[in-house]
Amino acid sequence: MTFGWKGRDSGGSDHQDKGLIAELRAYWEALREGEMLPRRDRVDPRGIAGALEHSFLIERIAPGVARFRISGMVFNDLMGMDIRGMPMSCLFLGPARDQLQLGLERVFRAPSIVTMDLLAERSLGRGNLCGRMQVLPMLSNKGESNLAIGCLEVSGEIGRAPRRFSITDTRLEPVHPTDAPPEPHAEPQIDPVLPRPPRAQPGVPYLRLVKA
Repeated sequence: MTFGWKGRDSGGSDHQDKGLIAELRAYWEALREGEMLPRRDRVDPRGIAGALEHSFLIERIAPGVARFRISGMVFNDLMGMDIRGMPMSCLFLGPARDQLQLGLERVFRAPSIVTMDLLAERSLGRGNLCGRMQVLPMLSNKGESNLAIGCLEVSGEIGRAPRRFSITDTRLEPVHPTDAPPEPHAEPQIDPVLPRPPRAQPGVPYLRLVKA
């Protein structure tokens, strides 16, 4: 399946882009020094100009919970509002939020790159819309592992906002292959601030580990 966004942008015109996740991933890799994660202060928006409207920066605020610090225009179109400062879970349907929580903990703790295949809910004025999102860990300016950069590619008409997604597949790629995260059916070590998310029920997609 080819992913690209064809829908409304800030100027109201239709357009389609391809390879946005690949563009952001290449830039992220170029910022790394050896095996170190990129630092926030090294990111220049001009380096991802083609993917900027589809990119975001999130900050971990609790185990499995992150909020948007920066978000491109496609997210405003999806939600019908500026989502900066809102939790990342606002883009997801209720059943998908536990899966998102597990994936985010892998991003910040392992660290790992998480790629999710998404499918939007359908209703009147909301047609077929699917997507793919990749989240890549980063270091703050103080060297803390509490930031991540990412990109969302969608295919189909956005239609009537808000559009929220279910997660049909999740793939994990350890940043350091020798430090692979626990097997996908093992629960992550989550701080006692929040309860552990429930295990996936039969028929509900779960995390899948991709070894480099």
